[in-house]
Formats: sequence, structure tokens, C-alpha cells
Amino acid sequence: MKQLNKVQTAIFLLGALLMVIGAGTTMLAWGGAPYVFSVGALGFASMQMLQRYEGSNFVLRRLRRIQLVSDVFFLISGLLMIASKGNIFGLSYITYMEYVYNKWVITLLIAAILQLYSTHRIGHELEKEAKKL
Repeated sequence: MKQLNKVQTAIFLLGALLMVIGAGTTMLAWGGAPYVFSVGALGFASMQMLQRYEGSNFVLRRLRRIQLVSDVFFLISGLLMIASKGNIFGLSYITYMEYVYNKWVITLLIAAILQLYSTHRIGHELEKEAKKL
């Protein structure tokens, strides 16, 4: 796996911290929380997308794709958090409540589960690959 430099690592960690703060303060009904989460998700996802795997291990390639799907779900969660603050899509009230309002929780849960699984498995696979060499 390609390692991030110090600035990229700082952006990655700051993005993760902002995501936690944004998701946590949403429960406190703070109006800026969706924007904090979205900025954090953008930083986190963009830095994680810079980490590339250039090897030929099929399992690691598959796990990287799972991580990228997880990043997309984090970004969708940020968009849905902002949309839950007000009907920005111009939908009817019933459609908005049925399909948009607070659905960010579901996409965030999917993203977190995929991220946890892929991160754990990538670490395990990299250790196994290092032992082979």
C-alpha cells in the first residue's frame, strides 16, 4: 500500500475527527454539524483514495474496492445530513420524509461497517503478504 506523507496523514486524521464530531453533534441539534461532517468526509475519503495498492494480490485489490465504496457512502451520508436540515431537492413533503429525512444514519452505518471490515482485513492480508517475502 502506498503510504501518505505527513500532510496527507494530518488531513486524513483531521477528516476522521471532523466526521466523528459532526455525527456526534448532530444528535445535539447543532446546525453546523452536517457541514462539519461533510468537510471531514471529503478530507477522509480523498486521502484514503490516494492510498493505492499496486500489487497483484486479488484479495487486497477487492478490499481496496470495498474501501472505496465505503468512502462513497461516507460522502452520500454527508449529503443526506445536509439534505435532512431542509428540503434542498425540492421534493414534496411526503416524498422528502419517506426517502431523504434522516436516511443518512443508514448510509453512515453501511459505510462504517464496510470501513471496519476492509481495514481489519487489509492489515491482516498485508501481514500475511510480508511473511511470504
